Amino acid sequence: MSEGPLLRADERLSGVLAGRQPRGAAEFFADLGNMEVALPVLLLSLGAAAWHARRAGRRRRWLPPLAALAAFAAVPLLVVPLKALVDRPGPPGAGPGGYYPSGHTATATVVYGICALLLLPLLRRAARRIVIALCVLVNLGVGGGLMLRGYHWPLDVAGSWLLCLPLLAGYGWLTARWGR
Repeated sequence: MSEGPLLRADERLSGVLAGRQPRGAAEFFADLGNMEVALPVLLLSLGAAAWHARRAGRRRRWLPPLAALAAFAAVPLLVVPLKALVDRPGPPGAGPGGYYPSGHTATATVVYGICALLLLPLLRRAARRIVIALCVLVNLGVGGGLMLRGYHWPLDVAGSWLLCLPLLAGYGWLTARWGR
């Protein structure tokens, strides 16, 4: 994708966003999509959810962690071939290609989305809203940080969100239906 209206829109939006932020905050949020940060968060959440499921005596307490790990494993299986297929160049100053979709955004979307979904059954209604809002804000922060730091085009981030929402929906459906 070396030309066209979408690239021009990405270039305009990136020109407005990149470099106009507190560097530390943008870098912090961008780093939340790193595997080194997201994987331990997921594993801690899975451990806490398994412990609560065991205490509650759930018969299929193994299903939510197993489904979460499957969704997490699906991220590179979806993202890596798409990156190779599209081979989209990065923003100015970035490497030569493989930027669409954003792997950091996909990782953050799935990990923090699953963490929120794991917590929801354990919380009261008001706390559920807070967890959902925090999940959305963290994911917006990750995507925004990646764009503000000039690591990804806006469409790289949006494409990852759209790619991963079905994974989260499938995880939510599976665990709601069979994970009790």
